[in-house]
Amino acid sequence: MAEVVIVESAGAAGALVADEIVRLINQKPDAVLGLATGSTPLPVYQALHGRLAGTDVSQVRGFALDEYVGIDPTHPESYRSVITREVVEPLGLDPDRIKTPNGAQDGIEHAGDDYEAAIEAAGGVDLQILGIGTDGHIGFNEPGSSFASRTRVKTLTQQTRKDNARFFDSIDDVPMHCITQGLGTILRARHLVLLAFGEGKARAVAEAVEGPVSAILPGSAVQLHEHVTVVVDEAAASQLKLADYYRYTFDNKPDWQGI
Repeated sequence: MAEVVIVESAGAAGALVADEIVRLINQKPDAVLGLATGSTPLPVYQALHGRLAGTDVSQVRGFALDEYVGIDPTHPESYRSVITREVVEPLGLDPDRIKTPNGAQDGIEHAGDDYEAAIEAAGGVDLQILGIGTDGHIGFNEPGSSFASRTRVKTLTQQTRKDNARFFDSIDDVPMHCITQGLGTILRARHLVLLAFGEGKARAVAEAVEGPVSAILPGSAVQLHEHVTVVVDEAAASQLKLADYYRYTFDNKPDWQGI
C-alpha cells in the first residue's frame, strides 16, 4: 500500500516533499530526480528554492517525464523551456545534467529508446515527482496505457489537446504527438512521489490508491511499486475511505523514516 500523507495545503505538501529531496541530495550529491511539469509540482520547486541555498547541487541530475513532438525546444511551452524556467534556473542546477526527451522529428523513431538508455546510464531515477490527471493519467500515459510501457511516442487525445490549448494561441498550435516516459519506466524509479490538490482530483486519487489496478486508470500503477508516497490536501483526500488511518499512521511514524 502507498503511504498517503494528507496535508492542509499545497504549500505544506511542497515543503514536505522538498525536505525529502534535500535529504536525498545531502546523502547522494549526484541524485537523479524525475521532474514533472504543470502546476501541481510547482509548490515543491518553490519550496526547494530556499531550502537548497548553500547546498552544492552541481552534480544533481534530472529527467523530465515528457515532451511534445515537433515543437521547437526554445518555444516557451516546450517542456524543455518549462523545466529550465521552473526548475533549472531557480534551483541553480547544471542544465547539461537535466534531460528531456528529444521531440525533434528527425530521429523520433528511436528517441524513446535513446531516453531509456540515458536513464539507465545515469543509474535510474532516485525520486520521481508525479501529478495525476482527473482521468487518472500520469505523464502522458492516457487511460489504456500498458503498465509495461517504456518511453515512446503517443498521440494526444483531443481532450488533452483542448486542456493544453490554454498555453498556446489556439488548439491548432497544440502538437498532436508527444514522447513520454511509460508506466513501466516510471515504476523503475526507486521512490515515487505523487501529488494532488483540489476536489477535482479526489476521485482519481481514491481510485488510484484504493481502487483496482487497471489500465483504465494509469495512476493505479503506483500500487505495484514498493516505495510510493502520495501527498494530497484535504480536498483531494475527500473520497479516500481510509483517510483516518493514513492520518494516524503518518502522525505516529518514526521521524527518521522520512517519506
